[in-house]
Amino acid sequence: MSVIQLSPRAEKFHKVLTAFVEDECIPAEAEYRRDLGEGAQRWKTVPQVMERLKERARALGLWNLFLTKEYAEGAGLSNYEYAVLCEIMGRSPAIAPEACNCSAPDTGNMEVFAKYGSPEQKKRWLQPLLEGKIRSAFAMTEPDVASSDATNICTRIERSSRGGYVVNGRKWWISGAGHPKCAVFITMGKSDLSAKKHSQQSIIVVPADAPGVKVVRPLTVFGYDDAPHGHCEVVFENVWVPEENLILGEGRGFEVIQGRLGPGRIHHCMRSLGMGERAMELMVQRVQSRSTFGRKISEHGVVLDFIAKSRMDLESARMLVLRAADMIDKVGAKNALKEIAMAKVMVPNIVLAVLDRAIQMFGAGGVGQDTPLADFWAGMRTLRIADGPDEVHTRQIAQLEIRQQNARLEARKQTLSSARL
Repeated sequence: MSVIQLSPRAEKFHKVLTAFVEDECIPAEAEYRRDLGEGAQRWKTVPQVMERLKERARALGLWNLFLTKEYAEGAGLSNYEYAVLCEIMGRSPAIAPEACNCSAPDTGNMEVFAKYGSPEQKKRWLQPLLEGKIRSAFAMTEPDVASSDATNICTRIERSSRGGYVVNGRKWWISGAGHPKCAVFITMGKSDLSAKKHSQQSIIVVPADAPGVKVVRPLTVFGYDDAPHGHCEVVFENVWVPEENLILGEGRGFEVIQGRLGPGRIHHCMRSLGMGERAMELMVQRVQSRSTFGRKISEHGVVLDFIAKSRMDLESARMLVLRAADMIDKVGAKNALKEIAMAKVMVPNIVLAVLDRAIQMFGAGGVGQDTPLADFWAGMRTLRIADGPDEVHTRQIAQLEIRQQNARLEARKQTLSSARL
């Protein structure tokens, strides 16, 4: 009996999406990798199988599921309902999310435009993103500063004497910047160094083809290039953009990125659980198909322990994520910071442990290209850094816990004081 309760509409999405991922996306993974090609061609190619699957997903109604019911442009689901669906897409992370127009960083960027964008910004950028005609990137992290503290960001967004703004800076690990359809960067920089610490930053929209924008190089993740979207080093050199490209207003960068990152972290966590579940299935199949020392591998005590721990770990991680998603629905992301942070820390670590056990059961085959395990592991290890490292989130968890404990203690004191009166 499942503790996950979905509306009839979400149940239908769940059934259709499961079939789409299992029967069409996962079987297409080998074709997708093959069609990407080799060398520089990998950054110029959009495999035809992806375009075919996008058309199929749209026909099935599995399009833009991530935009929750507060947005007219979305599918009308809650964060809780989408979290469950996001896990299914995570089973084929290179194909299913993009096929359904639900892949990062586009999802977060579309939310920024939908939530904070002007009518003109929505028309020029949000609409083609929603239609899957273009891709996007989010430019925040920088090589010269510890970017986990966003107040360190050095990129400058300065007013130009001819109107508008000029952007100068160097960014790296900019996911999506390598894609041939990447048309826009949502860029964070400092616009007023004299303002308060968290009011110096602004968010501005930079067209990818603007003069002065240069994708310097793709960066590899444990040797994987993650083409065609990739993770790139990007330079903005005297890039002029019009004033209307500013999002929400000067000095409101933190407000925008916090609105973007909360739900996005939940999306990452649920996709991660999908990878963990697929690794679990591969592990169980593997240990039943091979024998060592006169018995099936599945009959060895240590292997049974691996399987049991993996199941317990995945179930506990799922409950953390669903609780965070439910709280976002009920009280908003700002009031669910502790729950979001706990999920963001725990889920990648748990899925990494499951992947490690699965790799161990495959032996040498587990670290090669014949299974998705090594690729999954590389992405999951990176997620302990992406969208804020574990250490930043654990610090926030502890600070929030202390604050909440103190508030409860003070409330009890007030209650006792009132009772005595």
